[in-house]
Amino acid sequence: MQIKVLGTGCINCKFTYKLIEDVARKQGVSVTIEKVEDLPSIMSYGVMSTPGVVIDNQVVHAGGIPSKTKVESWFTGKVA
Repeated sequence: MQIKVLGTGCINCKFTYKLIEDVARKQGVSVTIEKVEDLPSIMSYGVMSTPGVVIDNQVVHAGGIPSKTKVESWFTGKVA
């Protein structure tokens, strides 16, 4: 699973990255997480509010820190 956290490096973006990393590790899911901090790349996904999260090239979240339940749902397939 390829995950990109979109954001310019603010504390919310860093927290989102860490949250995803922690949940994936706890659930035993193998992921590759990448930070995307350059504005043209972020905007290329149509994300105007950060942090944004892209999983396998699909935007799954934008604007604010996602809840832990929402992040867990990305790995279990259950909609939060």
